[in-house]
Amino acid sequence: MVFVAIARVTDQTLAPNFWSTNMIIVTGGSGQLGRKVVDNLLRLVPAERIGVSVRIPDRLAAVAARGVRVRHGDFEDAESLRHAWEGAERLLLISSNAAATGGDTLKQHATAIEVARDLGVDRIFYTSQVSSSENSCFPPGRNHAATERMLARSGLAWTSLRHGFYADSALSMNATAFEKGVLAAPADGKVAWTTHDDLAAADAAFLTGKIVIDGPTPPLTGGEALDLADLADLAGEIMGRTIRRTVLPDEDMKNSFLMGYYLAARAGEFASVDRTLAEILGRAPETMRSYMTANLR
Repeated sequence: MVFVAIARVTDQTLAPNFWSTNMIIVTGGSGQLGRKVVDNLLRLVPAERIGVSVRIPDRLAAVAARGVRVRHGDFEDAESLRHAWEGAERLLLISSNAAATGGDTLKQHATAIEVARDLGVDRIFYTSQVSSSENSCFPPGRNHAATERMLARSGLAWTSLRHGFYADSALSMNATAFEKGVLAAPADGKVAWTTHDDLAAADAAFLTGKIVIDGPTPPLTGGEALDLADLADLAGEIMGRTIRRTVLPDEDMKNSFLMGYYLAARAGEFASVDRTLAEILGRAPETMRSYMTANLR
């Protein structure tokens, strides 16, 4: 059973009590999501209560200059994590993408959870995804499900932030198609695309205790689900020219990592639209029309 409590707590209420001693740690702080989470946290809590764990600290010199503690932390080096996460009360574990370069994502997550347990972290917040399932057609979805099982066995309090599919991926996956005017890909399905900005704001609200959910969250998604044909139409309107959606046989991409995405989308794994993100933000999430208008080149 999932308990959801959405509390509108003022910064003044949080500061003298919750943030008197311990820290929030954000892993992967130089990534697109991590940077945005830190920016949101800086609007909610004092900078000295925020720590960032990153493989190359020099990339976050500007963040350190704002008073955030920046330390080297590598999922392949447990000792570095113990140092980087010193004093952590709450930890945002941004999921590793090691599998994309031949690494072992689950081994890295297991190391991170073990270190958090050793340090006595009160709660781990893990960036999962709506496709999380041991039967997912999408390989990262199976890794998310396996990590959630690790968290459930860890003895720690944990929240799995089931993010919608990143809106940025809709553009990066189809950039060439939008440029050439033909979006050729296997059959797909609806996806509730969700922006990094909206998810980072929600993640920061969880980290500051404004929302309490034990275990997996409901889907944290944008307010509409669009397939590739919808995206092609939107891009065409925004760019002022026709972009055709053509369907390729699965065989044409059977050896591509992206084939798992198409199969999962076709199976409806990314299609859920939920009100939870809007309730956390106190507003409607950004639409794909708005996002694409601002970011299509």
